Amino acid sequence: MTDVVTIKRVVDECYDTKTFVFDWEAEARPGQFIMIWVPGIDEIPMSISGIDGREKSVTVKAIGEATRAIHGFKAGDRLRIRGPYGNGYDLGRGNLLIVGGGVGTAAVMPAVTTTGADTILAGRTQNDIIMEGVATSHSDNVWIATDDGSRGFHGNAVQLMKEKAALKRYDCVIACGPEVMLWFTYQACKELGIDCQLSLERYMKCGAGVCGCCVMDDSRVCRDGPVFDSEKLAKLSEFGVSKRDECGRTVKFR
Repeated sequence: MTDVVTIKRVVDECYDTKTFVFDWEAEARPGQFIMIWVPGIDEIPMSISGIDGREKSVTVKAIGEATRAIHGFKAGDRLRIRGPYGNGYDLGRGNLLIVGGGVGTAAVMPAVTTTGADTILAGRTQNDIIMEGVATSHSDNVWIATDDGSRGFHGNAVQLMKEKAALKRYDCVIACGPEVMLWFTYQACKELGIDCQLSLERYMKCGAGVCGCCVMDDSRVCRDGPVFDSEKLAKLSEFGVSKRDECGRTVKFR
């Protein structure tokens, strides 16, 4: 479904990230994404970061030409969007621990606001933590981790996740962030005997499973994901290893 929506307000999350709030009638589930058309530049996928009745939002980190252009939009400007696409999180898997790393926090925030589950927000520094106010207004337990120790736990999201899992039994970890973080989250969950659901990012042109640009093994990330559980992740040979760029070339993570 393609729609034109009007931006209601813009929230500065941190030095390079903004949230754009708009009214949209479409039904959307935590973990789904939309395609945003940026005239004259590109059409790009963005996780839905807010689901509150008619009011929806996307949270955008300025890292490329299209996202920098979106940062120039203001209240009253219009966005052409289509979707929502993809499979979201299954929030009925018992006691959840939700983990957001960097701008990946945006993808898990609807799960936080829907469930009020324990939440970890992580970033390189305290200046990279986003959407903390939203998380704390819905969850009683929100913990911060920074790589440089400038705020909260001195270390990364996975280290803090292990620490919290040692103190309380969780049935499933829901996470989104850089793929290296997700890979180690997956490994830690295997060691701990905890299920996980991770939201992966791949290059997407159509968002509807037609173009094949986001294929991983036998899965299309846009249609079969972007959320994959432990069982499916175990079958994805490219997970944590490589991705493909806009020309289809393989790019190694490590």
